[in-house]
Amino acid sequence: MKNVLPGSVGFLCMGFTMGLACTASAGEGQPLAEVEVRAVSDDLLGVAQAASEGVVTGAQLARSPLLRPAEVLEAVPGLIVSQHSGDGKANQYYLRGFNLDHGTDFATWLMGMPVNMPSHAHGQGYTDLNFLIPELVGRVDYRKGAYRAEDGDFSSAGSARIDYLRSLDQPFVKTELGSHGYRRAVLAGSRPLQEGGPTLLGALELMGNQGPWQVGEDLHKYNGVLRLSDGSALRGWSVAAMAYQADWTATDQIPRRAVASGALNPYGSLNPRDGGRTRRISLSGEWVDTSDTGQRRASLYWVDYRLDLFSDFTYFMDNPVQGDQFAQSDRRQVLGGQYQHSGYADWQGRPLEWVLGTQFRYDHIGRLALGLSEQRQVYRWISQHQVEQMSGALFGEARVQWSPWLRSTLGLRADQYLFDVQSDTAANSGQRQQGLISPKLGVVLGPWAGSELYLAYGEGFHSNDARGATLRVNADPRSEDYGQPATAVRPLVRTRASELGWRWQPGAGVSSTLALWRLDLDSELVFVGDAGTTEASRPSRRQGLEWSVNWKLRPALALGADLAWSHARFREDDGSGTRVPGAIGQTAAVRLDWDQGGPWSAGVRWRYFGSRPLIEDDSVRSAASVLTALRLGWRSRPDLEWGLDVFNLFNRRVSDIDYYYASRLGSETMPVADVHSHPAEPRSWRLSLKVRL
Repeated sequence: MKNVLPGSVGFLCMGFTMGLACTASAGEGQPLAEVEVRAVSDDLLGVAQAASEGVVTGAQLARSPLLRPAEVLEAVPGLIVSQHSGDGKANQYYLRGFNLDHGTDFATWLMGMPVNMPSHAHGQGYTDLNFLIPELVGRVDYRKGAYRAEDGDFSSAGSARIDYLRSLDQPFVKTELGSHGYRRAVLAGSRPLQEGGPTLLGALELMGNQGPWQVGEDLHKYNGVLRLSDGSALRGWSVAAMAYQADWTATDQIPRRAVASGALNPYGSLNPRDGGRTRRISLSGEWVDTSDTGQRRASLYWVDYRLDLFSDFTYFMDNPVQGDQFAQSDRRQVLGGQYQHSGYADWQGRPLEWVLGTQFRYDHIGRLALGLSEQRQVYRWISQHQVEQMSGALFGEARVQWSPWLRSTLGLRADQYLFDVQSDTAANSGQRQQGLISPKLGVVLGPWAGSELYLAYGEGFHSNDARGATLRVNADPRSEDYGQPATAVRPLVRTRASELGWRWQPGAGVSSTLALWRLDLDSELVFVGDAGTTEASRPSRRQGLEWSVNWKLRPALALGADLAWSHARFREDDGSGTRVPGAIGQTAAVRLDWDQGGPWSAGVRWRYFGSRPLIEDDSVRSAASVLTALRLGWRSRPDLEWGLDVFNLFNRRVSDIDYYYASRLGSETMPVADVHSHPAEPRSWRLSLKVRL
């Protein structure tokens, strides 16, 4: 369905972007047959509410070489995924002028479950996607900007909803072997429990890796999924159980001065006992019913999560004898859900679509601890907390088709948060609560000649760490202000986003989008989990331009490209400078896929990661980097498929990430401010064999 017709014929499309349920009414409101619309990533005219939203299918992802599971998110134009530690730890994310750290300001969901962890031991909004099995991904629906009422915490820069398949065409066994001790095996399949009845999908993943590091990662990962479903994404239900466990040795960033002097190999380590272990067990359910009067959708989830992380970023600066390794511990259970009801009406002769919904989430964090350690043995706890964090939201949207070339969306979201913190420092215990109202507005002009123009505005927010919201005393003995009064942060920080966009689809196989955007944050106040204190920052503004194109050059050859430019500045100058450290400026990506339906296929990915300021006055910057990955496929038989992935094809010696701060090596008498880098992995390969059973 491309348009909503005026007058006596109205259509209702409900869904995220892909897999839409549409109902038509004619005459005296008499219902016609339900029509199921399957939008693809380059066919969103009449459906999208902004130029910066889209869909990536599982078939598209299958042609992408992925070094890490979270690189599924690099299908979002302009988003970069990197790593500064071991592969068992959450990745680092960059988008729209943000160093998103481990996930703050980008919300990620899987099968109706939020992945971001608020008030996390290592960082606010911590998003660990290492439990993702890429072969099971059916689609990724993404949005950038806070323009939709359904999107709440952590979604100011954007959001992605990932959905697994409900069934597989054939069961399969996939094995992978690669350089640097990489090995992986996946067994997956599905079958109906009875004819015409529910379908059970199951998958098991085992993985290990040493990596190119002098101190091997010794990564061991165990991952399992069971999903029972009936019906479709438009009318049906599903229940999913997942279990994931990993342990690893970290390969944290190292100071450049040690590498330049020859004292340390670029792939070396200054503390071979850094690392961690994590576990995630979840149970989730989704239900949807679509009729000629509308759609009802509900989801419910429960997560049991734990993490023990040991890191050392400053070496011998705070403790010249035992070293600066510290421990972070997180134990929590999460319960939450969502319900929304969509429908349509005839409003003064104009088709009206509406949605009303509610969300809730409860994090019972039984242990949230920060301690000093040596050889992974804690010898002093700095802080230990128990946190109860509750949030609830009501949201609604109304979409009116004013004419064949004009439609508008008005949305409103209300959030309420409650933090209850029990600290081993009595002064830092307490309760805080805050509510926030977030309006949304969108206008779409078109389509004209295969194009649409979008105007969007939305207010959003991200929550701060609960410990920062009740903080009164600095309890970190490493700090010069130890024992002194500390300033608590606001529980919720408002953001304001606006966008002018254009989508052009001149014909089959060609699509392009252009977006000019701006995003203001009232404050970048954050709780720093590595230090156990808050750092006050300033209001900031980010603005930029994004362009992407998908072009099917020939039936067997497809080209995709995206460019993103952003400009991030603090809105107040405190004398130190106005640059936002780590804020990404430019990114670019080019994808070329060739598959003529025969035995051979190929895919190439080229990624440019622009330079970033590492300090407020811009006197220290990271270098830009370019990485290329190649994928070759060969179907020797219909049920036998070989694959070869080559990463960092041209063996570029570049950084995955850079930081600038002070540290002290064992041979030094004073701390030294330096760039600390984590190198990108050198050229590596992985050979895979997939057998369909």
